[in-house]
Amino acid sequence: MPTPRHTITCTTKKLIAPNVYELKFTKPHVMTFQAGQFLLFDVPLVGNPTDLQPRAYSVASAPGEADLLFCIKLKEGGRASTWIVEQVEKGTEVSVQGPLGLFTVRENEHDLFFVATGAGVAPFRSQIKHALETGDRRPMHLVFGVRNEEDFFWIHELKELADQYANFSLHCTLSGPSEQWKGLKGRVQAVLPAILKEREKSSLYICGAPEMVNDVKKFSLEKLGVPKAHVHAEGYI
Repeated sequence: MPTPRHTITCTTKKLIAPNVYELKFTKPHVMTFQAGQFLLFDVPLVGNPTDLQPRAYSVASAPGEADLLFCIKLKEGGRASTWIVEQVEKGTEVSVQGPLGLFTVRENEHDLFFVATGAGVAPFRSQIKHALETGDRRPMHLVFGVRNEEDFFWIHELKELADQYANFSLHCTLSGPSEQWKGLKGRVQAVLPAILKEREKSSLYICGAPEMVNDVKKFSLEKLGVPKAHVHAEGYI
C-alpha cells in the first residue's frame, strides 16, 4: 500500500529558541496519525524548486489538535534549514508523505519516562499531551535538557500540563547553566537515577541527537539496569 501523500499549508512560522523554528501547518481532514509519528517533507533546493529531497520531522501536535505542529532545529548549510529560513512563510504549501514511524507509546502498566534534548522534545509533546488528555493515569516524567536557559522552548505549556495533571512531572536540566540558574544541572542522564526508581516497571523513551540517544541508552542499560525491551529510542540528524 503506497504511503499517503498530502499538501499542507503553513499558518505560522516563528523562531522560538536560537536556531529552532516552530512551524504550524493546516491538517488535512483525511489525515490521522499516532502520537510519536513523523511526516516526510518534500524539501526543494533553494534556487531549483524541481529538485526535491525528503526530510523527516516528528509531529509535535497531539492527534486531536486542529493543526500540525513541528519544531525544527536549523543546521548550518542544510537544505531544509536554508529553505525554512529563506522561503517558508505563511501560505507556503508543502507536499508531505505519511504519517510514518513506530516511535509510539506502548500499552502497558509501566511508568513512562521521556528523555529529550532540544528539538527531540517534539514527539514527546504529542505523546504526553495526547496521553494526559485521553485519560492515561500512568506516572509520566519528561526530562528535557538543553545547554543554556535561552535554548528552552514550550516550557510554559509543559509546566501548565504538570500543574494540571498530578501524574505528569517536568524535569528541566542545563548542561551549561548560568550562575543565575537554580534548576537541575548536567546532562539528561544525570537526572535519571534520582527519578527512575522502579526500573523493572518503567519504559524509557529517548529522542534527540544520535550521540545523546546512544549515551542515554547505554547508561540506562548498563548503569541503571533498565531492561532492554523497555528502552525505545529515536535519533535525528
